[in-house]
Amino acid sequence: MVRKLQGKVLDINKTGEFIKKDDNKWQKCIFTVELIKFSKRTPEENIPEHLKGKMVKLVRYCCFDWHYKIGIMKTLDPDETEAVLNDKPIKTVYW
Repeated sequence: MVRKLQGKVLDINKTGEFIKKDDNKWQKCIFTVELIKFSKRTPEENIPEHLKGKMVKLVRYCCFDWHYKIGIMKTLDPDETEAVLNDKPIKTVYW
């Protein structure tokens, strides 16, 4: 079963580091996300109490204005979810 944690975006830090992809300029951003729940695709999963409300940093590349919205839900990738559950930061998620 693939598990994915979700959280609310509280802040976005634009790093000023860019990459070029598909003729677009993508900026590396660090999202501060408050963990809330597992995605709806795993309804039988409940987030452990010690992780509920935990702040994590997600590394993402942003290009378009809708990438920079605060207050939206952000879903962690399965490897990021497992990193948080195992308390082992990785390149794209840390705390």
